[in-house]
Amino acid sequence: MNDTNSAHEDMELGRRLRYVRERAGLSQRLLAKKSGVPNSTISLIESGKTNPSVSALRRVLDGIPISMSEFFAFQPEPEKTSFYAASELTEIGKGKLSLKQVGANLFGRSLMILYETYEIGADTGRVMYGHEGEEGGIVLSGRVEITVGSHRKILGAGDAYYFDSRAPHRFRQVGAETCVIVSACTPPTF
Repeated sequence: MNDTNSAHEDMELGRRLRYVRERAGLSQRLLAKKSGVPNSTISLIESGKTNPSVSALRRVLDGIPISMSEFFAFQPEPEKTSFYAASELTEIGKGKLSLKQVGANLFGRSLMILYETYEIGADTGRVMYGHEGEEGGIVLSGRVEITVGSHRKILGAGDAYYFDSRAPHRFRQVGAETCVIVSACTPPTF
């Protein structure tokens, strides 16, 4: 098996875990507490950045609870909805960073679309991260500093970005007004 197939399988496992966790009404933190597996590990699995051992996956699934056979046999129904009201967007951000996702279930989808709101001082974190895929977006209002690898740029309303997501990156609100961005990422990696 080549690295591309392995990365794709890790991503599918991660999306499946996220779907099953959310369907059970559990946050990553609550699942970590119930399973005894660190929140950071669950996050890495869901984002496709790590492939867990069988024993680690079993502990995570015990916290839901769902058996390994049920987990791998389960086939989530892809969303059939084509239109979403603003109130139907799924919040996946926290604190000063709101990330409203189009669609609750991204299982089987190859594109993620977000309506992002960066309040004053919002930041994706000092530690830059990279993941499989590509992403791009357009700033609707406010200003944001985007760092991709060793390149940094401040973008304002009407400006856009597009980059290979494997490059470590960071987003940070700058200026006196909230920043709003509409972005897309393929494949879905959050």
